[in-house]
Amino acid sequence: MNNRSQAELQDELGVEAQAAAVAAELPGNYFEIYKIAVEMADRISARRALANSFFLTINTTVLGILGTHVASWYLAVAGITLCTSWWVLLKSYRDLNAAKFEVILAMENKLPARLYADEWDHLRKERAQFSSPMAALRAWTAQYRELGVIERTVPWVFVLVYLADIVRRLTG
Repeated sequence: MNNRSQAELQDELGVEAQAAAVAAELPGNYFEIYKIAVEMADRISARRALANSFFLTINTTVLGILGTHVASWYLAVAGITLCTSWWVLLKSYRDLNAAKFEVILAMENKLPARLYADEWDHLRKERAQFSSPMAALRAWTAQYRELGVIERTVPWVFVLVYLADIVRRLTG
């Protein structure tokens, strides 16, 4: 015998009936268009991850070469140029994904479930503020940080290392 209660079955049938009613009001290919939009956003995210791997590998290699005495200051300048390009590319990917998710979220308003909108609402909930510095630090680290914010700081960390290398070479 099935362990599900009669109420659970009625709730499920209610959701299915609601979904069927919503689907009847939408254009015939609405769900397909929605799935394509989600797939396109996912592909942009995958390309962004690939770009991050590429630039991280290149910058790690450049730093490794800078660690030798054979390298010149212009390699650090080239590294700064790479990091600037990396940051601009990340901003472009972020803007493109933001536009795609605006479309997805708008489409979800017509669907019976708002998966992405509900997920963002959950992640962006306001956290309680604490008075002690350690409690505040714990609260800050517990909050959700968008990947875009984190990944855009990495190129600037490399820029600082490159600038430090240039200063070291000029003063040493």
